Formats: sequence, structure tokens, C-alpha cells
Amino acid sequence: RGLTDISLLERFIHLRYVDLSKNKLKDLAPLSSLTQLLWLKVDGNLLTSASMQELPYLQVISFDRNRIMDLEGITHPLLANLSLKENKIETVLGLSHDLLFSLQVLELRGNKIKTTAGLGVSKLKKLYLAKNTICSLEGLEEFEQLEILHLRDNKLEALDGFSDSMKYLQYLNLRSNGIKSFQEVEKLQVLPVLQALVLMDNPCAEEPDYRLQVLSRLLQLQRLDKESVEEEEREEAEKIRQARKEKEK
Repeated sequence: RGLTDISLLERFIHLRYVDLSKNKLKDLAPLSSLTQLLWLKVDGNLLTSASMQELPYLQVISFDRNRIMDLEGITHPLLANLSLKENKIETVLGLSHDLLFSLQVLELRGNKIKTTAGLGVSKLKKLYLAKNTICSLEGLEEFEQLEILHLRDNKLEALDGFSDSMKYLQYLNLRSNGIKSFQEVEKLQVLPVLQALVLMDNPCAEEPDYRLQVLSRLLQLQRLDKESVEEEEREEAEKIRQARKEKEK
């Protein structure tokens, strides 16, 4: 509606759900009196910061398509789901586990993030980082609870940074990166319960026997590039793995 001023909302202290999307807001200060707020959506505004007064019951916030530059000042203790898609964020520094101990889903796709270093929220279960410019994976060993990691459309050429402490990671999307060799894919062996991997549109996916080469290194996979792994494929991959072991001897 082209709103620039929401000071009128200050008096509605019992509001639980507020959607202010597609306006021209630059300031959310009037919301600080809405202490009962559970759910807030402010997509498509002119916000340059996600910083707000701490709201004790707020569980879901969406700041998609604003002009937010960093992650400072987000301190809501019950916040479980935070979305900052398509902003101008360059660094993941600024989020604190001590203040965001309930955060489970973080959506940061379509920003300008170069590295995962410093993302200090270890209880995350789902982390979406597609369409950034990430070229190195750092600090992932902290994410012991992570189940889904989405890294499509980044600049990754190496797969260092994964850790055996990531014992719940089941789904990993690496589509459209720059991974050339199966030696890099081999580094994913540290992920004990990885079941679904998306690797299409990487240089290595052009190699002959691509599926079998990946499966021979990651025998536990149930799905590769959206397609289920067939039993025959698994047997063939095991033969390739054995032949490679013999060769290495």
C-alpha cells in the first residue's frame, strides 16, 4: 500500500500476526510495543537493517527482498524461523547462539555471502544459502543438528569444511558449483547419514559413469540428483569401489 509510517500500530499491543509486505518501510521501531507478536512478515520494503527491539514470543520473521546489509540486532529468544532472502548481506557474522537458541531454519538465499565462517547458531536444522558467492566452507563442524544444507549456485570448487560432527545431515544440494573432481566428492564420506545429494550442473557431472563414480564413493546415498539409487546401480558401484581399492594397493 506504499506505507512509510506504521506508528498507528503501537497501540495494538495484542497483535499476534502482522504482514507489512510490499510497502516502503524503513523503520520497524513502532513494533517494539507489540510484545505478543508471534509472526512477522515485512517482505519487499526498504529496510537496511533487521535490528529490532527484542520480542519475547516472536517465532517467525520474514525480511525477504529488502536492502539489509548484515545480521546484527536479531535477538528474539523464541525465534525458530528467520528468512532474509534476496537482500544485500555479505557476511554471516552477527547472529548469536546465546540470543537465538531456538533458531532452527535460516534462509539466506540470494545474498552476497562469500563464506560460512562465523555463523554462530549451532542448533540450526535447515540452512539455505543458494545463490550467493560462497567459495569456502568454514565453521560447519558446529552444526551438529543440521539436517538440510542448500548451497546451489555458489562458487565452490573444493568440498573441504564438512565434518563427521554433522551427524544428522541428510540432504545436501551442491548444484551449479565448480566441483571438477571425484576426489572432492570423496570428502563427503565424513557425513555419516547423508542420504540425498544434488551435484548436477557441476563439471564432474559431465564425466563418464558420473553416477557410478559418485555412488562408489558414497555408498549410503539413497538419492542422487533427485533420482533414487537402484539396487543394480549400487552393486555396480561396489564393484567399481573394489576395483579402485585394488588399484590403490
